[in-house]
Amino acid sequence: MKRLVPADIEAYAQSHSMPESDLCRALREETQRRMASPQMIVGPLEGAFLKMVTQLVQATSVLEIGMFTGYSALCFAEALPAEGTVLTCDIDEESAAIARQYFARSPVGKKIEVRMGPALETIQHLVGPFDLIFIDADKINYVNYYRRALDLLSQRGMILIDNVLWDGEVLKQPAPDEKTAAIQELNRVVSADPRVTAVLVTVRDGILVIRPQPGMLIA
Repeated sequence: MKRLVPADIEAYAQSHSMPESDLCRALREETQRRMASPQMIVGPLEGAFLKMVTQLVQATSVLEIGMFTGYSALCFAEALPAEGTVLTCDIDEESAAIARQYFARSPVGKKIEVRMGPALETIQHLVGPFDLIFIDADKINYVNYYRRALDLLSQRGMILIDNVLWDGEVLKQPAPDEKTAAIQELNRVVSADPRVTAVLVTVRDGILVIRPQPGMLIA
C-alpha cells in the first residue's frame, strides 16, 4: 500500500488519538510477522476512527464484511456496550484462525460472531437492522456490498467503506484494472445516491462515511 499521508504526519495523528489496546497491538504485530499482506490490517489510527464512529452512532450491532486477522472486529467490540454484537464475515481460513485466537483472548471477544464463506452469500441471508456496517472485502463486489448494506442498515446507522482511494489509483482514467474500476464505480454510485449523504475521508487509504438521509427509510 502506498502511503498517501506522510509517515511523520500519520504518526503524529496516531499519537494524539485514542490509544491502541495492548491486545490489538499484539495482533497487529503478529499479523505483520505471519501474513503475506499485513498491510491489509486497518492499523491503530483507522482503528481509533472506527471506535469513535461506533461510539458516535451509539451502535449496538455491527456488521463487518471482510475480517482478515480480526483487528477491526476487535476495535468494534472494544467500543461497543456490554450487550453489543459484531457479526464478521470472511473466506480465508488462515487469517480467520489468527482472528479467533485473539477473540478468545479478549474480554470482549464473546461479542464477536464469525461467519465463514463468500460474503455476498452470507449477507443475503442476514436480517437487520445493523447500526454500523464496515465494508473491507473483495473490491470487485463493493457496489453489491453497498446495495445490500442499505437493506440491512438501521435508520440511525452508518456505513463505512475502506480503501476507496486505492493507493491513489482512483485518479487514473481509464482505470488500470478491474479492481480500480470497481472502486471508481462505487464512489460514483454513492455520490449520486439520493437516499444517502456521504463524505470521503482521507484517513489511511480513504474511507467513505455514509448515512441515510433524514426521513429516508431504508431498512
